[in-house]
Amino acid sequence: MTKLSVNINKIATLRNSRGGNMPDLVKAAIDCERFGAEGITVHPRPDERHIRYQDVFDLKKVVTTEFNIEGNPTEGRFIEVVLASRPEQVTLVPDALGAITSNAGWDTIRHKDRLKELVGIFKKEGIRVSIFVDPVSEMVEAAADTGTDRVELYTEAYAKHYPENPEAAIEDFVRAAETGVRVGLGLNAGHDLNLENLRYFKKHIPGLLEVSIGHALISDALYYGFENTIQMYLRELE
Repeated sequence: MTKLSVNINKIATLRNSRGGNMPDLVKAAIDCERFGAEGITVHPRPDERHIRYQDVFDLKKVVTTEFNIEGNPTEGRFIEVVLASRPEQVTLVPDALGAITSNAGWDTIRHKDRLKELVGIFKKEGIRVSIFVDPVSEMVEAAADTGTDRVELYTEAYAKHYPENPEAAIEDFVRAAETGVRVGLGLNAGHDLNLENLRYFKKHIPGLLEVSIGHALISDALYYGFENTIQMYLRELE
């Protein structure tokens, strides 16, 4: 069974747009789990435009499933906050300062030494590590040399090309996933996965352990309701 981790950044964005604590991010996380989500993902950025560093500590107190913190370990207080909050998983993402959203995976060949150092820091504290990568077999294979537990496949290209040609859209991801399985890495995936393309992706990717979905799921919840939407996504992963 592939787990569904709900990224709640967009709920924080809505809260921050008005000030105050509406919607309540902590309550939203509790509700996600109550509605069936098997994990909660947050992506704090240095400008705290959605998830704030304090949110991480508030959520750590209440999340009972898997808590996954993703972000760039070279920016802001990321390493400090992850080590202090000790989530079940940290996902290393090379997003540039000020980027609207993540837009590329790590070059695990070029940055292997630095990633190896970072992986060691987190694993020493018992935190599982996942590295965000493009669907390139060489990058997946090099990721294994860092000591990471998992990689997260960056799925924007799949989502973009899925409507016109699903078979072509998923080819690179299948090869990357097969490489991951071969070198002993766990496989996560995320970015632009939605109700239209999720089932096909899950069906064709071997060893898929977890998907992290935020923007599409929260957007769908406006039409279908929060609880119903989470159940709809879970059905696509069956």
